[in-house]
Amino acid sequence: MDVIHYPEDARPATWRSPVLALGNFDGLHRGHVKILERIQRGAAERGGTSVVLTFDPHPPRVLRPDKAPSLLMTKTQKLEALARAGVHGAAVVRFTNEMSQWEPERFVRSVLVEWLRVAEVWVGADFLFGRDRSGNFSLLRSLGAQHGFRVEKIDAVRYKDFVVSSTRIRRLVSEGRVDEAAALLGHHYAIEGTVVEGAKRGREIGFPTANLSTSNEALPPHGVYATTVWIDGHVHSSVTNIGQRPTFGDQLSTTVEIHVLKLDRNLYGRTLKLAFVQRLRDERKFPDVGALQEQIQADVRRATRLFDRLSV
Repeated sequence: MDVIHYPEDARPATWRSPVLALGNFDGLHRGHVKILERIQRGAAERGGTSVVLTFDPHPPRVLRPDKAPSLLMTKTQKLEALARAGVHGAAVVRFTNEMSQWEPERFVRSVLVEWLRVAEVWVGADFLFGRDRSGNFSLLRSLGAQHGFRVEKIDAVRYKDFVVSSTRIRRLVSEGRVDEAAALLGHHYAIEGTVVEGAKRGREIGFPTANLSTSNEALPPHGVYATTVWIDGHVHSSVTNIGQRPTFGDQLSTTVEIHVLKLDRNLYGRTLKLAFVQRLRDERKFPDVGALQEQIQADVRRATRLFDRLSV
């Protein structure tokens, strides 16, 4: 997948009649997938190129940094997911304070027309753009007619009684409702990171753990989770604790500790992908190490029963 950035990169000559999906695409959930499928179909019909336009940094980071949400994906993870989805190109607009003051007409002219020369643009039902979010679908369609490109929208995707949105998924993850988040995403919520050396207390009590250092912002709350982890292209069942190890009185920064079931291997320095399947319990302080060991054994048994049902 070709990736270009505005304003420094030129549109590749190989991008013919771009059919564009416009948005932030954090998490790449069921609604996003529907838009991607539509632009890929449109590109095939036109003999054109399917392209996603997204913004970096996420606009709220610039407009209201104190209230900006924790994102579900890093930029790298998002681009990798778009490539796996089969999109031909990604156009990343570097969002700045100056750009936030652009009227909608200037954004359309400078980015969509002069930079990308789009043939077709697809947006979500609630898409807003331009200064003070003053541009909406109707204005974009009118501007498209003036500049010679088609504009269409995808209606909101619903799962059961809920509209699928990145905002709702972030809230579910932040509340530890990772199984519900997975239903809206269409896949388990996952983070990535590198295994770093820890205090080795897990190994001392019979449950060795891999300590994950991650750049992902949206961590589920402190607690114990049934998880899966990708190692060397294979998925393994695991139990993960997010917290501060209160039984040992550490009270340090939050750690992500993964106990991989039926695997005892040195994973230091490995890059792992960790997916959250279900919350098992809150993190809590135990009276002694023996009580902690008994609880971890119970956590492993519960997770194993869950994975047996899911055929993991």
